[in-house]
Amino acid sequence: MALVAPALAIVIAFFALPAVRLIATGASGPLGWRAYAAVLVQPRYATSLVETIVISAATTLAALALAGTLAVIVARARFPGRAALIAALTLPLAFPGVVVGFLVIAMGGRIGIVNAISSALGGPRIVFAYSLVGLFVGYLYFSLPRVFLTMLGAAEQLDASLEDAARSLGARPWQVVRDVLLPGLQPALIAAGAICFATAMGAFGTAFTLATRLDVLPMVIYTAFTLDADIATAATLSVVLGVVTWATLLLARNATGAETAAAG
Repeated sequence: MALVAPALAIVIAFFALPAVRLIATGASGPLGWRAYAAVLVQPRYATSLVETIVISAATTLAALALAGTLAVIVARARFPGRAALIAALTLPLAFPGVVVGFLVIAMGGRIGIVNAISSALGGPRIVFAYSLVGLFVGYLYFSLPRVFLTMLGAAEQLDASLEDAARSLGARPWQVVRDVLLPGLQPALIAAGAICFATAMGAFGTAFTLATRLDVLPMVIYTAFTLDADIATAATLSVVLGVVTWATLLLARNATGAETAAAG
C-alpha cells in the first residue's frame, strides 16, 4: 500500500481533481447540468463537433493509408540512405502545431508556393490554407510521422516468410495484403489510428494558425474562454471533447489489448 500511495496521490492531484473541477465548472452556467445535452443540440456547437470528428477521421484514414504503406515498404527494403529517409519522414515531430500551420500557409496561402505556380502558369488563384483542406493538410503533416513510426515497428516484427508462402501458393498481391499484411498489422493500425484521431481532435496550434474561418472544437473552446469569457461553456465543450477522445482510445484499447494500445 505504501508503494501505491504516491502513484494514487499523483492520479488524484493531477487527473481526478482537475477533471471533477472541469465537469463541475461546465455545469455552473445558467443551464446547469443540462448544458452537456444542450451543446449537442445547439446548431453551432453540434456542427463544430461533427466538423471536428469528420476532419479528424479523414486525417486518420489518410495517415494510416499513406504512412502504413510507406512503413511496410521501408521495413521490407534495405537501400542506401534508408536511415536518412526515416529521419526525414520523422522531421515533423520536431515542429509544434503553429509551425506546421505556417508551413501550410507557405504552401497554400495567398502568397504560397501553389498559388505562385498556378498564377505563373496562367491558371486561377489557388488558396486553400485557410479552409478545411488546409486544416486537413496540416493535421495530416502533423500525424504522418507518428503513424509511420508505430507502423514501422509493427511491420518490422511481421514474419516475411508468411508473405512468401502466400505468394508461392498463388496468392495475388492484393490477396497477400488482405490475408497476411492487414491481419498482422491490425493491432498497430487500430492503436495508431486511435492516437492519430485523438491528436487531431485536440490539435490547437495548427487550428489556431489556419482556422480563421472554421469552427473546429478547439477554436470554439478558445473563443468561449478568452474572447467571450464564457467559462462554463468552454468547460462543457472541453468535457465533451475529452469524452469523445477518451472513448476512442478506450475502444482501441479493448480492440487491440492493453499492451498494444499502450505501445501505440
